Amino acid sequence: MPSQYYVGLMSGTSMDGVDAVLADFSVEPCCTLAHVHVAFPPDLRTVLNALQRHGDDELNRSALAANALMDVCATAVASLLEQATIERGNVAAIGVHGQTVRHHPERGYTIQLANPARLAEATGITVVADFRSRDVAAGGQGAPLVPAFHAARFASPDRHRVIINIGGIANVTDLPPHGPVRGFDTGPGNTLLDAWSERHTGHSFDRNGAWAATGVIIPALLSVLRGEPYFAMAPPKSTGRDHFHYRWLAPRLHPSYTPVDVERTLVALTAETIASAVVTYCAGASQALVCGGGAHNATLMGDLVSALAPRAVTTTAEYGVATDHVEALAFAWLAREALAGRPGNVPTVTGARGPRILGAVYAA
Repeated sequence: MPSQYYVGLMSGTSMDGVDAVLADFSVEPCCTLAHVHVAFPPDLRTVLNALQRHGDDELNRSALAANALMDVCATAVASLLEQATIERGNVAAIGVHGQTVRHHPERGYTIQLANPARLAEATGITVVADFRSRDVAAGGQGAPLVPAFHAARFASPDRHRVIINIGGIANVTDLPPHGPVRGFDTGPGNTLLDAWSERHTGHSFDRNGAWAATGVIIPALLSVLRGEPYFAMAPPKSTGRDHFHYRWLAPRLHPSYTPVDVERTLVALTAETIASAVVTYCAGASQALVCGGGAHNATLMGDLVSALAPRAVTTTAEYGVATDHVEALAFAWLAREALAGRPGNVPTVTGARGPRILGAVYAA
């Protein structure tokens, strides 16, 4: 029987490191055999953040950053195999997302830094990469791509669920028992929270939302932020750090605002824009399953519970997938779909002209 072991590697808009899973798809539902998070070295994180905006010598810096990113990925793969005591020859493929540095589907392109050939050479395992560009070429947003996996793993025949992924950017997947799967990016998840926390506390994120919990919401600021046109756009739509970043936030601030109150307001912005999207476009949903780093932010989760009431709010962990594993597991699944010749996108999500097989294959 062909191997059903796949590795998924995800480095998302939170820009903190690589989440990696080793998944077994021979069982139903699929299960995670091992998981590891490998943090980015500080110099790589600095370079990747800098590449979010235009600068000198971008091509050279991008290529070197892609190489360094693949080296982190290779370290993650080696750790997974050691944890699970599985030989590399037993792994069918690695699905690697790469690091998004530009996302402009309206201009016909999206860029995820990666060097899949380097990763295939380092691991001796077939690599599937560049998942988004085919959907964009077919007129789609190229994002979000995880709704197809969400549907495969979390859909219920008798309950209308919404999956809420809160990474750097937040997105929702609508899973009605009857009807098409839909999904889209709602706007900032953790990206503004993390940037503001690092600037004012020196910590790369606000652990458990503890700092934000000591502040109060600034109604005037929240109103200004909610006025961003992206929030009113109808799906399909997607966004990224090249839209929501500190330079977007700074002009909207007043010198009288205290840093902790700004952080608290940013938490409210994330929760309110997610909840508004669910209420507007996922009518009838009775249950929300949250995943991603935002699921660990108690202040954000409290806001979500209030904003989404009376809907039940829980996490994907309650249904067998740890909140930090979902996206990496999705890219393991997408690699499997690519090798099987099955479409990995959902046209009702991305707006593509039709189903497409996603990813380029770099054989071992």
